[in-house]
Amino acid sequence: MIRLLLAAALAAPCVGCASVTRGTTENISISSTPSGATAEVSGLDVPTACVTPCVVVAKRSADITVTVNKEGYEPQIIPLTKEVPGTGAAGFAGNLLLGGLVGMGVDAATGAAMDHKPNPVIVTLQPVAPQARRPRPPRRAPSPQS
Repeated sequence: MIRLLLAAALAAPCVGCASVTRGTTENISISSTPSGATAEVSGLDVPTACVTPCVVVAKRSADITVTVNKEGYEPQIIPLTKEVPGTGAAGFAGNLLLGGLVGMGVDAATGAAMDHKPNPVIVTLQPVAPQARRPRPPRRAPSPQS
């Protein structure tokens, strides 16, 4: 019984926290046209690569960049930004009622009130431009021998 009361007392400050209501991670969907490209996701604890279409799990606080590559196409680099959506703001505001400074600190440290944008990441790859042939230098006429 004492353990239950202790657990409730510790959890009470975070009942309105975004970290409790939304979690500290989110799924980021990545797709490309054409599909089958390699998406390299940097900014995670462990750099991750997947083949499109795919989904990666990321911490809301992470600074993420997605690089999409496929042979025969120009690579695309997409930096993701972090924004506070309405649901994140509501969870963060819940700290004013129940979580206080502790809940605000937890949300700020974990980025729980944030979402990455764009999500889903949708990329249209452009074919590599064929290299123009360089003109051959003109042939020199053989020099007359005397």
